[in-house]
Amino acid sequence: MSSDQDSAQLGDNENNKLLLVDDDRPFLQRLGRAMESRGFDVTTAESVAEGMAAVRNIAPDFAVIDMRLNDGNGLSVVEAIKAVKPEARIVVLTGYGNIATAVTAVKLGAIDYLAKPADADDVYSALTRDPDDKAPPPENPMSADRVRWEHIQRVYELCDRNVSETARRLNMHRRTLQRILAKRAPR
Repeated sequence: MSSDQDSAQLGDNENNKLLLVDDDRPFLQRLGRAMESRGFDVTTAESVAEGMAAVRNIAPDFAVIDMRLNDGNGLSVVEAIKAVKPEARIVVLTGYGNIATAVTAVKLGAIDYLAKPADADDVYSALTRDPDDKAPPPENPMSADRVRWEHIQRVYELCDRNVSETARRLNMHRRTLQRILAKRAPR
């Protein structure tokens, strides 16, 4: 579907208020412009606090929310949106994807859960897809090495970047973990 058709489709419906919440300002601005060009009335926020204030002001029809924000968890914003507008369509974005957080996001009312970096087409697709349609499989799924690296990074972050504690929880030698953390992320 072309961008003109997308705009026309959303333009027919008054309910096109989109809230974007992400603490990565350049990403937020790019996604905001891309979603405006697809016919959304976009409001942006860079924190949980700003997101909560925006929810009270606009009661969005759609939302794209980053899971981890500087001042807390994006799932708090998901809950707030569902409290004021249960039919809102919400997509959660994260750089630290795992099954537990995906399940929690869906239980709270998110319709999809996308790993960063997600492009505007992926986000638009997730927001506007028929609820009965299944999401298409990813064109370029993460390699097993990348999945392992993401898991290690997530545990490292959850352990407040403490190498010894992370190594203990992963049942891994501390020096091995240090070598992995020093390397770039695999593709």
